[in-house]
Amino acid sequence: MKQGRLILFVKAPRLGAVKTRLSASIGSLAAWRFYNAMLTRLWRRFGHERRWQTVLAVSPDQGAARWPPDLARQPQGQGNLGRRMARAMMAGDGPVILVGGDIPDLSARHIAQALQALKRADAVFGPADDGGFWLVGLRHVRWAARLFHGVRWSSPRTLADTLAKLPANARVALLETLSDVDTEEDYRAYLRRSPSHAPAGGASSRRNYRGESGYPADP
Repeated sequence: MKQGRLILFVKAPRLGAVKTRLSASIGSLAAWRFYNAMLTRLWRRFGHERRWQTVLAVSPDQGAARWPPDLARQPQGQGNLGRRMARAMMAGDGPVILVGGDIPDLSARHIAQALQALKRADAVFGPADDGGFWLVGLRHVRWAARLFHGVRWSSPRTLADTLAKLPANARVALLETLSDVDTEEDYRAYLRRSPSHAPAGGASSRRNYRGESGYPADP
């Protein structure tokens, strides 16, 4: 099987424009800090990985965000979440894996497991404990055109809806269940697991955080 593609499906970390569900409960600044930290972690874990091709699918398509210069980049384009995900996956050959930017426990091991699964399976998913998924992968990229139609996003039925769009004879592999961070409860659980990542308060901490992250954001 040819070398796989890993798509990091991300937004530019602009204050007030990322993790909007989360920011409604913990505030825009804390949500921005969290997302910026997750992006920094992605670059460190996957920026120099050679076992697969890593591609950024970014939103907005144009802007001043300083993306890592050594990673290939493509715009997400217009449309709803499913249409943008499908477009990103169909922009090259399979096998292809897509992940978001808000999975604290995501590691290179999970990507390697997903690509290994696609040697025998047609699709692979990483289930999230809220009924969604933190990873989706396909052996045949053309299937992405149908995969996300009518999916109830951010609901307990997200993964089930997506699985229902696969052909009846599709071979599906499931990875371990992980947690993404969409709600205040998710965020507090993340801080309990990683207390060193708890942000300090105040405007000065925002300046310090930008300096420590190594990723100059565009708020």
